[in-house]
Amino acid sequence: MSKPIYAAILALALAGGLTVAPAALAQAAPHVTVAEPRADLGTAHRGDKLDWVFTLRNTGSSDLAIKSVTAGCNCTAATFTPVIHPGQTGTVVAHLDTASLTGQVAKAIAVETNDPETPTLQLTLIALVKPYVEAYPVGYIRTNLLQGDTEKQSVTLWTDEAEPFEIVSIESPVDWIRVDKHKATPAEAVAAVGRPGQTQYRLDITVGGPDARVGPIAERIRIRTNSKHQPEYLFNVSGVIRPSYRFDPRSVSFGEVAPSDNGALRAIMVRSNNLKTPETFVATRASTNVPGLKVELRQGASKGEYEVSLHVTSAMKPGPFEGEVKIETNDPNNPVATVPVRGVVKP
Repeated sequence: MSKPIYAAILALALAGGLTVAPAALAQAAPHVTVAEPRADLGTAHRGDKLDWVFTLRNTGSSDLAIKSVTAGCNCTAATFTPVIHPGQTGTVVAHLDTASLTGQVAKAIAVETNDPETPTLQLTLIALVKPYVEAYPVGYIRTNLLQGDTEKQSVTLWTDEAEPFEIVSIESPVDWIRVDKHKATPAEAVAAVGRPGQTQYRLDITVGGPDARVGPIAERIRIRTNSKHQPEYLFNVSGVIRPSYRFDPRSVSFGEVAPSDNGALRAIMVRSNNLKTPETFVATRASTNVPGLKVELRQGASKGEYEVSLHVTSAMKPGPFEGEVKIETNDPNNPVATVPVRGVVKP
C-alpha cells in the first residue's frame, strides 16, 4: 500500500472518529502451523511400508501454498495439498519404505511454503525397524590377517518369523571364506533375540588360507532362508590380508655413479609383518644377476628385520647396467622377493 493512500485512509478514519488497528492495514499473509511435526510410527519389521498423515493448518489471512515437499532419503516419499485457504487444513501424506532400514530411524521431510515467517517446515518420521532375519551380535565380521593365516569367528542367525526357521543355502563369494552351520544348541542359543522358541543357527565363518589374496576384503555371504518376509540375508566380511613380510624400496636406481661415490652404496630393508612373532620370518639369502654388484645380507636391529646392502664396485664395467636382486626367505607363500635394480657406472 502506497504512503499517500495509507495517509488518506488514516485521515478519513480519524475524521470519522474511528480507531484503525495497524494489523488491519498490514498486508495479508499465510501462516502455517502443525500440531505434531514429529510422528512416532512405533515398531515395524524391515520391509514394511508405513504411512502417516501430517495435518497442516493455515492460520493466516491469505492462501498458503505448499511449493514442494522433499524427503531426506530415497526410502521416504510424500504427497500433499498444494493450496490451503485461510482457516482451513491440508495434509502431507508421508510414506516410509523400511526395506533398507534397521534399528531406530528418523527421516526428515522438508516442506517449502509461501509463509514469510516459516518458509521451510520440517516434519520427521520416527520408527524402530526390526528385521525378520538378523545375525547376533552383528551382521558382519572384520579381520586383519597375514597371508596364509586363518581366523574363525562365530555368529548366531535368528528370526522373528512364526514358521519353523530353516537355512536353505549359503553362498560364499570366494573359496577362502568358508561357512559351517548347525542348529544352535540350548547352550549356544541367544535368549534376548528373535521369536521365543524359534530355531537359531550357529555360523562359523573362517577367513584366510594360502589362496587368500593380499589386499582389502569387501565380500558378502549370501544366505537364503525360508523366511516369507526376508528370504535372503547378506552377511558382510571386511578387513585386510597383509603379506607376511615387506621390503623397501621396491626398486633401486643408482643413477650415474662411480664406485667411490657415496651413492654407490644402497640398502634394501626386509621386515616381517607378523607383530606377534616376527622372529618366525627368516631371510636366508640374497643374490643378483648384475656382474660385479656386491650384495650382502645381514640381520637387522629388530626381530624379523634384515638389511640387504648393494655396492657398485670397481669390478663393474663402465656404462649402464640393469638387473634384479633376489631375496630368499622361509615364507611359504612368497619365498622369493625380487627387486629391480639399474644404474650407470661412470667411466
